[in-house]
Formats: sequence, C-alpha cells, structure tokens
Amino acid sequence: MSPADGCVFCRIVAGEVPAEVAAENDEAVAFHDLAPVAPLHLLIVPRAHVADAAALTAADGPLLGSLFALAARVAAEQGVGEGGYRLVFNVGEDAGNTVDHLHLHLLGGRQLAWPPG
Repeated sequence: MSPADGCVFCRIVAGEVPAEVAAENDEAVAFHDLAPVAPLHLLIVPRAHVADAAALTAADGPLLGSLFALAARVAAEQGVGEGGYRLVFNVGEDAGNTVDHLHLHLLGGRQLAWPPG
C-alpha cells in the first residue's frame, strides 16, 4: 500500500515529520508517543499505510509478525522486556483511535492496571 495523503504516520515514516525513533526494521518504525500514558509509550507503525487492525487480512500475517518482532526487540532495548509490557491495537473512535494508520502501542515502565482505564 502506498502512503495516504495527509497521514501523519506516513509522513513520520517518510522522514517528513520529526519523531523520536527508537527502532526500525524493513517493515516498521517504532517511535515515542507525543502523549505518553506510561513511562515508556512507543508506537510501532508499518511503513506501508494500513488503515487499522480491522483492515488486516490473513495475507498480512508476515507484517504482523514483523510488528511484534520489532516490539519485542525495542521492549528489551528500552529495559521493559523482562518486567513486562503491554501491546495494544485500537480500532475506531470509541477505542480512542485518533490516527487512521495501523499502530501498535507498546506500554511499559510501571505496573499497568487491568482492566485498563
């Protein structure tokens, strides 16, 4: 998929908008969230534009594998791999999704309440 017009995450991936990049691989980029809800709050976004998790199909398995592999790597590099971290996809406005580009939240650095809220 190609970059979407006006998509801020596509622009971050392209280097047009600055971001504090923590890690990247061939398929995705991990960067710090501008409005963190935990001491460590990264967004892991695919380089290719995908609207959200509901737009994924079985053919996107390799992309998801790459996102989760990058999440595990960056969690270890950021010091939360052993203590634990949360991975979250939000779909739609009611879930708090504000950018229509698939992104995996990596949250850690403190004990996270369950259920969230």
